[in-house]
Amino acid sequence: MAHQRHDRFLTQTPLDRAQFSGTQEYTYLNHAAVGVLPSRTRSALQTFIDAHAGSGVMGAWPYEARLPEYRAAVAAFINAKPAEIALLRNTGDGANVLAHGIDWQEGDEIVTADNEFPANVYPWLQCRRYGVNVRFVRTERERMTPDVLARTMTSRTRLVSVSWVSFADGYRHDLTALAQVAHRGGALLCVDVIQGLGALPIDVQAMGVDAAYGGGAKWLMALQGVSFLYVREPLLDRLRLAWPGWRSAADMWDFLDYDQPATAAASRFEGGTPNIIGALSLAESIAELKRPNVEAHVLALTDQLAEGLHSIGARILSRRGAGVSSAILLFTLPGCDSIAVGRALQEEQIVTTYRSNGVRVAPHGYNTPEEIGRLLEVTARARTFLKSA
Repeated sequence: MAHQRHDRFLTQTPLDRAQFSGTQEYTYLNHAAVGVLPSRTRSALQTFIDAHAGSGVMGAWPYEARLPEYRAAVAAFINAKPAEIALLRNTGDGANVLAHGIDWQEGDEIVTADNEFPANVYPWLQCRRYGVNVRFVRTERERMTPDVLARTMTSRTRLVSVSWVSFADGYRHDLTALAQVAHRGGALLCVDVIQGLGALPIDVQAMGVDAAYGGGAKWLMALQGVSFLYVREPLLDRLRLAWPGWRSAADMWDFLDYDQPATAAASRFEGGTPNIIGALSLAESIAELKRPNVEAHVLALTDQLAEGLHSIGARILSRRGAGVSSAILLFTLPGCDSIAVGRALQEEQIVTTYRSNGVRVAPHGYNTPEEIGRLLEVTARARTFLKSA
């Protein structure tokens, strides 16, 4: 059972620690898995639930009517237009809209990497049914840098898909440069942003990203089961609507006009009734995340972590440096089982992700240098204990 402790870590942080009640009990460094709901988001959700429970449609409808507001919140956060945003369920939903919406031709190619999370692979593999060849950059030899992409693309490459930040080790791709290479070759750049957005800022217009998609439950600190899709306006008209629903119609309240066209906005990809409470959580958490210096803070924390781990003999598996570092760091302790290291941290209420390939640490804008110091202290003790066991 987790023990109660006072929040001793009073260092000023970009995000208000008072919004995150778990800081009283845990050192939570696992936002690459699931983020923590801010208190303002929890309060908004409770108000919605009470309204729904108390008066049914009369309580729920005002929140459904705010869906344009929720899309606008996402749009403003990434510098897009509200009409370019759809609210979906998960990251894979966004990729699937694109995979089944493009008018593929036999022999077309998709380029992606072989270390992508499955949500950004399985949708593209389904394009093989259209005669599309899916080609993988072999990341054990090289990352998807602009030079690598330029060598990999051919005259048949129509789409490049990459995670902005790798789920495995936090490598951050240069989206602006990748977009330039893709566009020179006549291809689209479609990006899974789930492991970056919320900790790192993105400007989809300035970067030249054609489509972006990501779930809200990690760095965006919303509920699970809600995501968004951004599609650049010129691409919207070219995408087939593979899964229409009643809300896809231009006038969704004209129930019996089955011949009417779909709405021109990206919201047509939402199909039926969306996850309204999830969309509310996404908008509320984005409002909390719109604070300056979050990126600088999380990069400073992971720099502190990397330096401290080096000093105790750990191996840093994440590539570090300007433009490639993110809020995720993966490490191992030579001679120690990573799962055992992760469990030792968890016994001290320090929450990370740990697998056989390493311990993944993912701080956010409310975490403190003192918390990183505590993780380093426990890791050093675990190294001594596990090596002598």
